[in-house]
Amino acid sequence: MKFKNSNKLYKKGLKNLVGAVNSPVRAFSSVGGNPLFIKKAKGSKIYDVDGNEYIDLVVSYGPMILGHRHKSVEKAAKKALKNGYSFGASTEAEIKLAKIVCDAFPEMDKVRFVNSGTEAVLSGIRLARAFTGKDKIIKFSGCYHGHQDALLVAAGSGLATLSLPGSKGVPEGAVKNTLIAEYNNLESVKKHFIEHDDIAGVIIEPIGGNMGVVIPQDNFLKELKDYLETKGALLIADEVMTGFRSKFGGAQELLGVTADITCLGKVIGGGFPVGAYGARNEIMENVAPLGGMYQAGTLSGNPIAMAGGISTLSELKKQNPYNRFEEVGSILEVILLETAKKYNVDLAVNRFGSMMNPFFTKSKVTNFEEAQTSDTEKFGIFFWEMIKNGVFLPPSQFEAWFLNSAISDKDIKVIAKAIDKAMLTVSKM
Repeated sequence: MKFKNSNKLYKKGLKNLVGAVNSPVRAFSSVGGNPLFIKKAKGSKIYDVDGNEYIDLVVSYGPMILGHRHKSVEKAAKKALKNGYSFGASTEAEIKLAKIVCDAFPEMDKVRFVNSGTEAVLSGIRLARAFTGKDKIIKFSGCYHGHQDALLVAAGSGLATLSLPGSKGVPEGAVKNTLIAEYNNLESVKKHFIEHDDIAGVIIEPIGGNMGVVIPQDNFLKELKDYLETKGALLIADEVMTGFRSKFGGAQELLGVTADITCLGKVIGGGFPVGAYGARNEIMENVAPLGGMYQAGTLSGNPIAMAGGISTLSELKKQNPYNRFEEVGSILEVILLETAKKYNVDLAVNRFGSMMNPFFTKSKVTNFEEAQTSDTEKFGIFFWEMIKNGVFLPPSQFEAWFLNSAISDKDIKVIAKAIDKAMLTVSKM
């Protein structure tokens, strides 16, 4: 497999793009080598500028849940495009998508659309502060909630991939109201409430997808919500990654919890830039123009993005691919574990429905500290062998793999062969 054109574009891109990329994880810093440049995609496949074909387990980090260029989504986007690109005014499509989203989340009465997951989260946190009248927010080490200053501490995948403890340019004052707890450790949350009386809420990824798919243990989420209710604090669920990924709705419902505020993105836009935050009326009526919490956006509710979201969620409801995701995910999990055992490679696999991640470690992974015991050098070798054998993975040990409904049985066989070859190479280290 050759990467001549990708390498050429990388060198060209260095002149006017930062690192020749527009998002750090695309730079391949943790796996070595130069980034691949993609030309097109269709169904379960993605193609680079050198004509190499890959089965795509990145799917734009989650949004392309139906596979690339699904005919219904493409048709809806083209139809919307003919009417105009952006109006700066309300459209019927916003109302339609809002109803679909609210109907899928218990106790979500209203939703506000924005343009990204980062924007959804920063707005959701502002709303929690406005509603409670308190300032401090608790987040968990390893959970990433976008690149806003206040939450860019102990933030998982991107920073871990680049071995950065935080980010330059974030002033001390920006994080003074951010408290850090340990995922799956309720006592670490309680400790903050003992020490502070001005905590507005706790933000969490129901499934920690930015430290490599970490799953809440032993009713952790339910006990967290119950505890927060005794303290008058809100639970903010960052479902930007998990929303509509493992059921038609949120992961929180599968885990037996109802968040006070839910933040969404990725799947609800069907590949177009969309984010959202929503809650019950009592909370959402604090948002302007109904209340005093201001948030606005020129492109919020963009008609093309709304069309893509409506079509994607409508098709998801029609397909109901979640049992199939569970089946395929289980097959790949077994393949990974059995192949690792065959070649005597230490491996742990975490999976939740259509999201999974193999960790090159002998330890069980239930938090960010345990995730960091992974051998990232082995992952780098595994990554490039998978690429060379036709499987496109996230270029980071700490990013989740995502399934899509276009993956076929034939694709699974290709992935299985690639895993075998990659694991064999890793075993020779």
